[in-house]
Amino acid sequence: MLLDAGLPPVPLNMVASLAREADKLGFDTLWSTETLHNPFLPGALVAEHTERIKFGTAVAVSFARSPGTMAYTAWDLAQASNGRFILGLGTQVKAHIERRFGMPWPDSPVNKLREQISAIRALWHSWQTGEKLNHRGDYYQLTLMSPFFNPGPIDFPRIPIYIAGVNTGLARLAGESADGFLVHPFHSPQYLEEVIRPAIQRGAAKNGREPRDISISVSAFVISSPEEREFTRQQISFYASTPSYRPVMALHGWEKQAEALSSLAARGKWLEMTELIGDEMLDVFATIAPMENLATKLKERYAGLADRLGLYKPFLPGEADSFWRTLLNSWS
Repeated sequence: MLLDAGLPPVPLNMVASLAREADKLGFDTLWSTETLHNPFLPGALVAEHTERIKFGTAVAVSFARSPGTMAYTAWDLAQASNGRFILGLGTQVKAHIERRFGMPWPDSPVNKLREQISAIRALWHSWQTGEKLNHRGDYYQLTLMSPFFNPGPIDFPRIPIYIAGVNTGLARLAGESADGFLVHPFHSPQYLEEVIRPAIQRGAAKNGREPRDISISVSAFVISSPEEREFTRQQISFYASTPSYRPVMALHGWEKQAEALSSLAARGKWLEMTELIGDEMLDVFATIAPMENLATKLKERYAGLADRLGLYKPFLPGEADSFWRTLLNSWS
């Protein structure tokens, strides 16, 4: 199981030093989110200032962009990094797409993401081979690629595409079309084993693929201090209040608690929400262990379920050096 790091939402002038430190410590991949900043821009700095570590977006919001925009950006980052870039895509939710990005929400998010992946790969294929661009679908008609706009072939054209999700529709799509699935931090090992992995397997079987060809990347809640316990309690209360994430709670028989959390969130009762997240829920949704045993507990918890693992905890060296060094030294 590979160990990854998450880039914190910092200004670009801090990315190079963080990337060098993550590379030196031995993480496999450094992932960037789309929260406060553009998720792609750090990739250019990672490519320039490191030699080994891979870099990916976890995630870039795909419905806020066209296939062409994503294809060009990924192509450039793959070339600059000598093939170390991973394109991680997520759909986000309707309110954010329409009211934060000003873009339309599709009638079928799974079908649109499926076509986005196909369209991106059609562009890459045209650039690499010189063949005519000819993608015709329900959402996109891509048939124009004149030499003036064709970046041409690169040495590492096989750019992995990972997609993120919580429910079975996107997990099946990962099995059908993607190279990897980015598991939302709001999950349990039981949910991975009984819901997510079978959905990926069904998608893979549909297209004659092997499930092992789809890398499962997990972002995990961890608790090794009292501060992390309260932070995790807050995050779980927020995610569990999201109606589209309710199947995770339902699997464990907590539908009523999920409904109550949604009601409190609608009224802005954020502090009261955390009171509904008891220790039993923390045990289900987080890995709880002292720092010296954390690596062992994580490996035991996700054995056979994940191919790569990152913590729901931004990589901030410096005063946190001992945490990351202890984890990495225990991992190998």
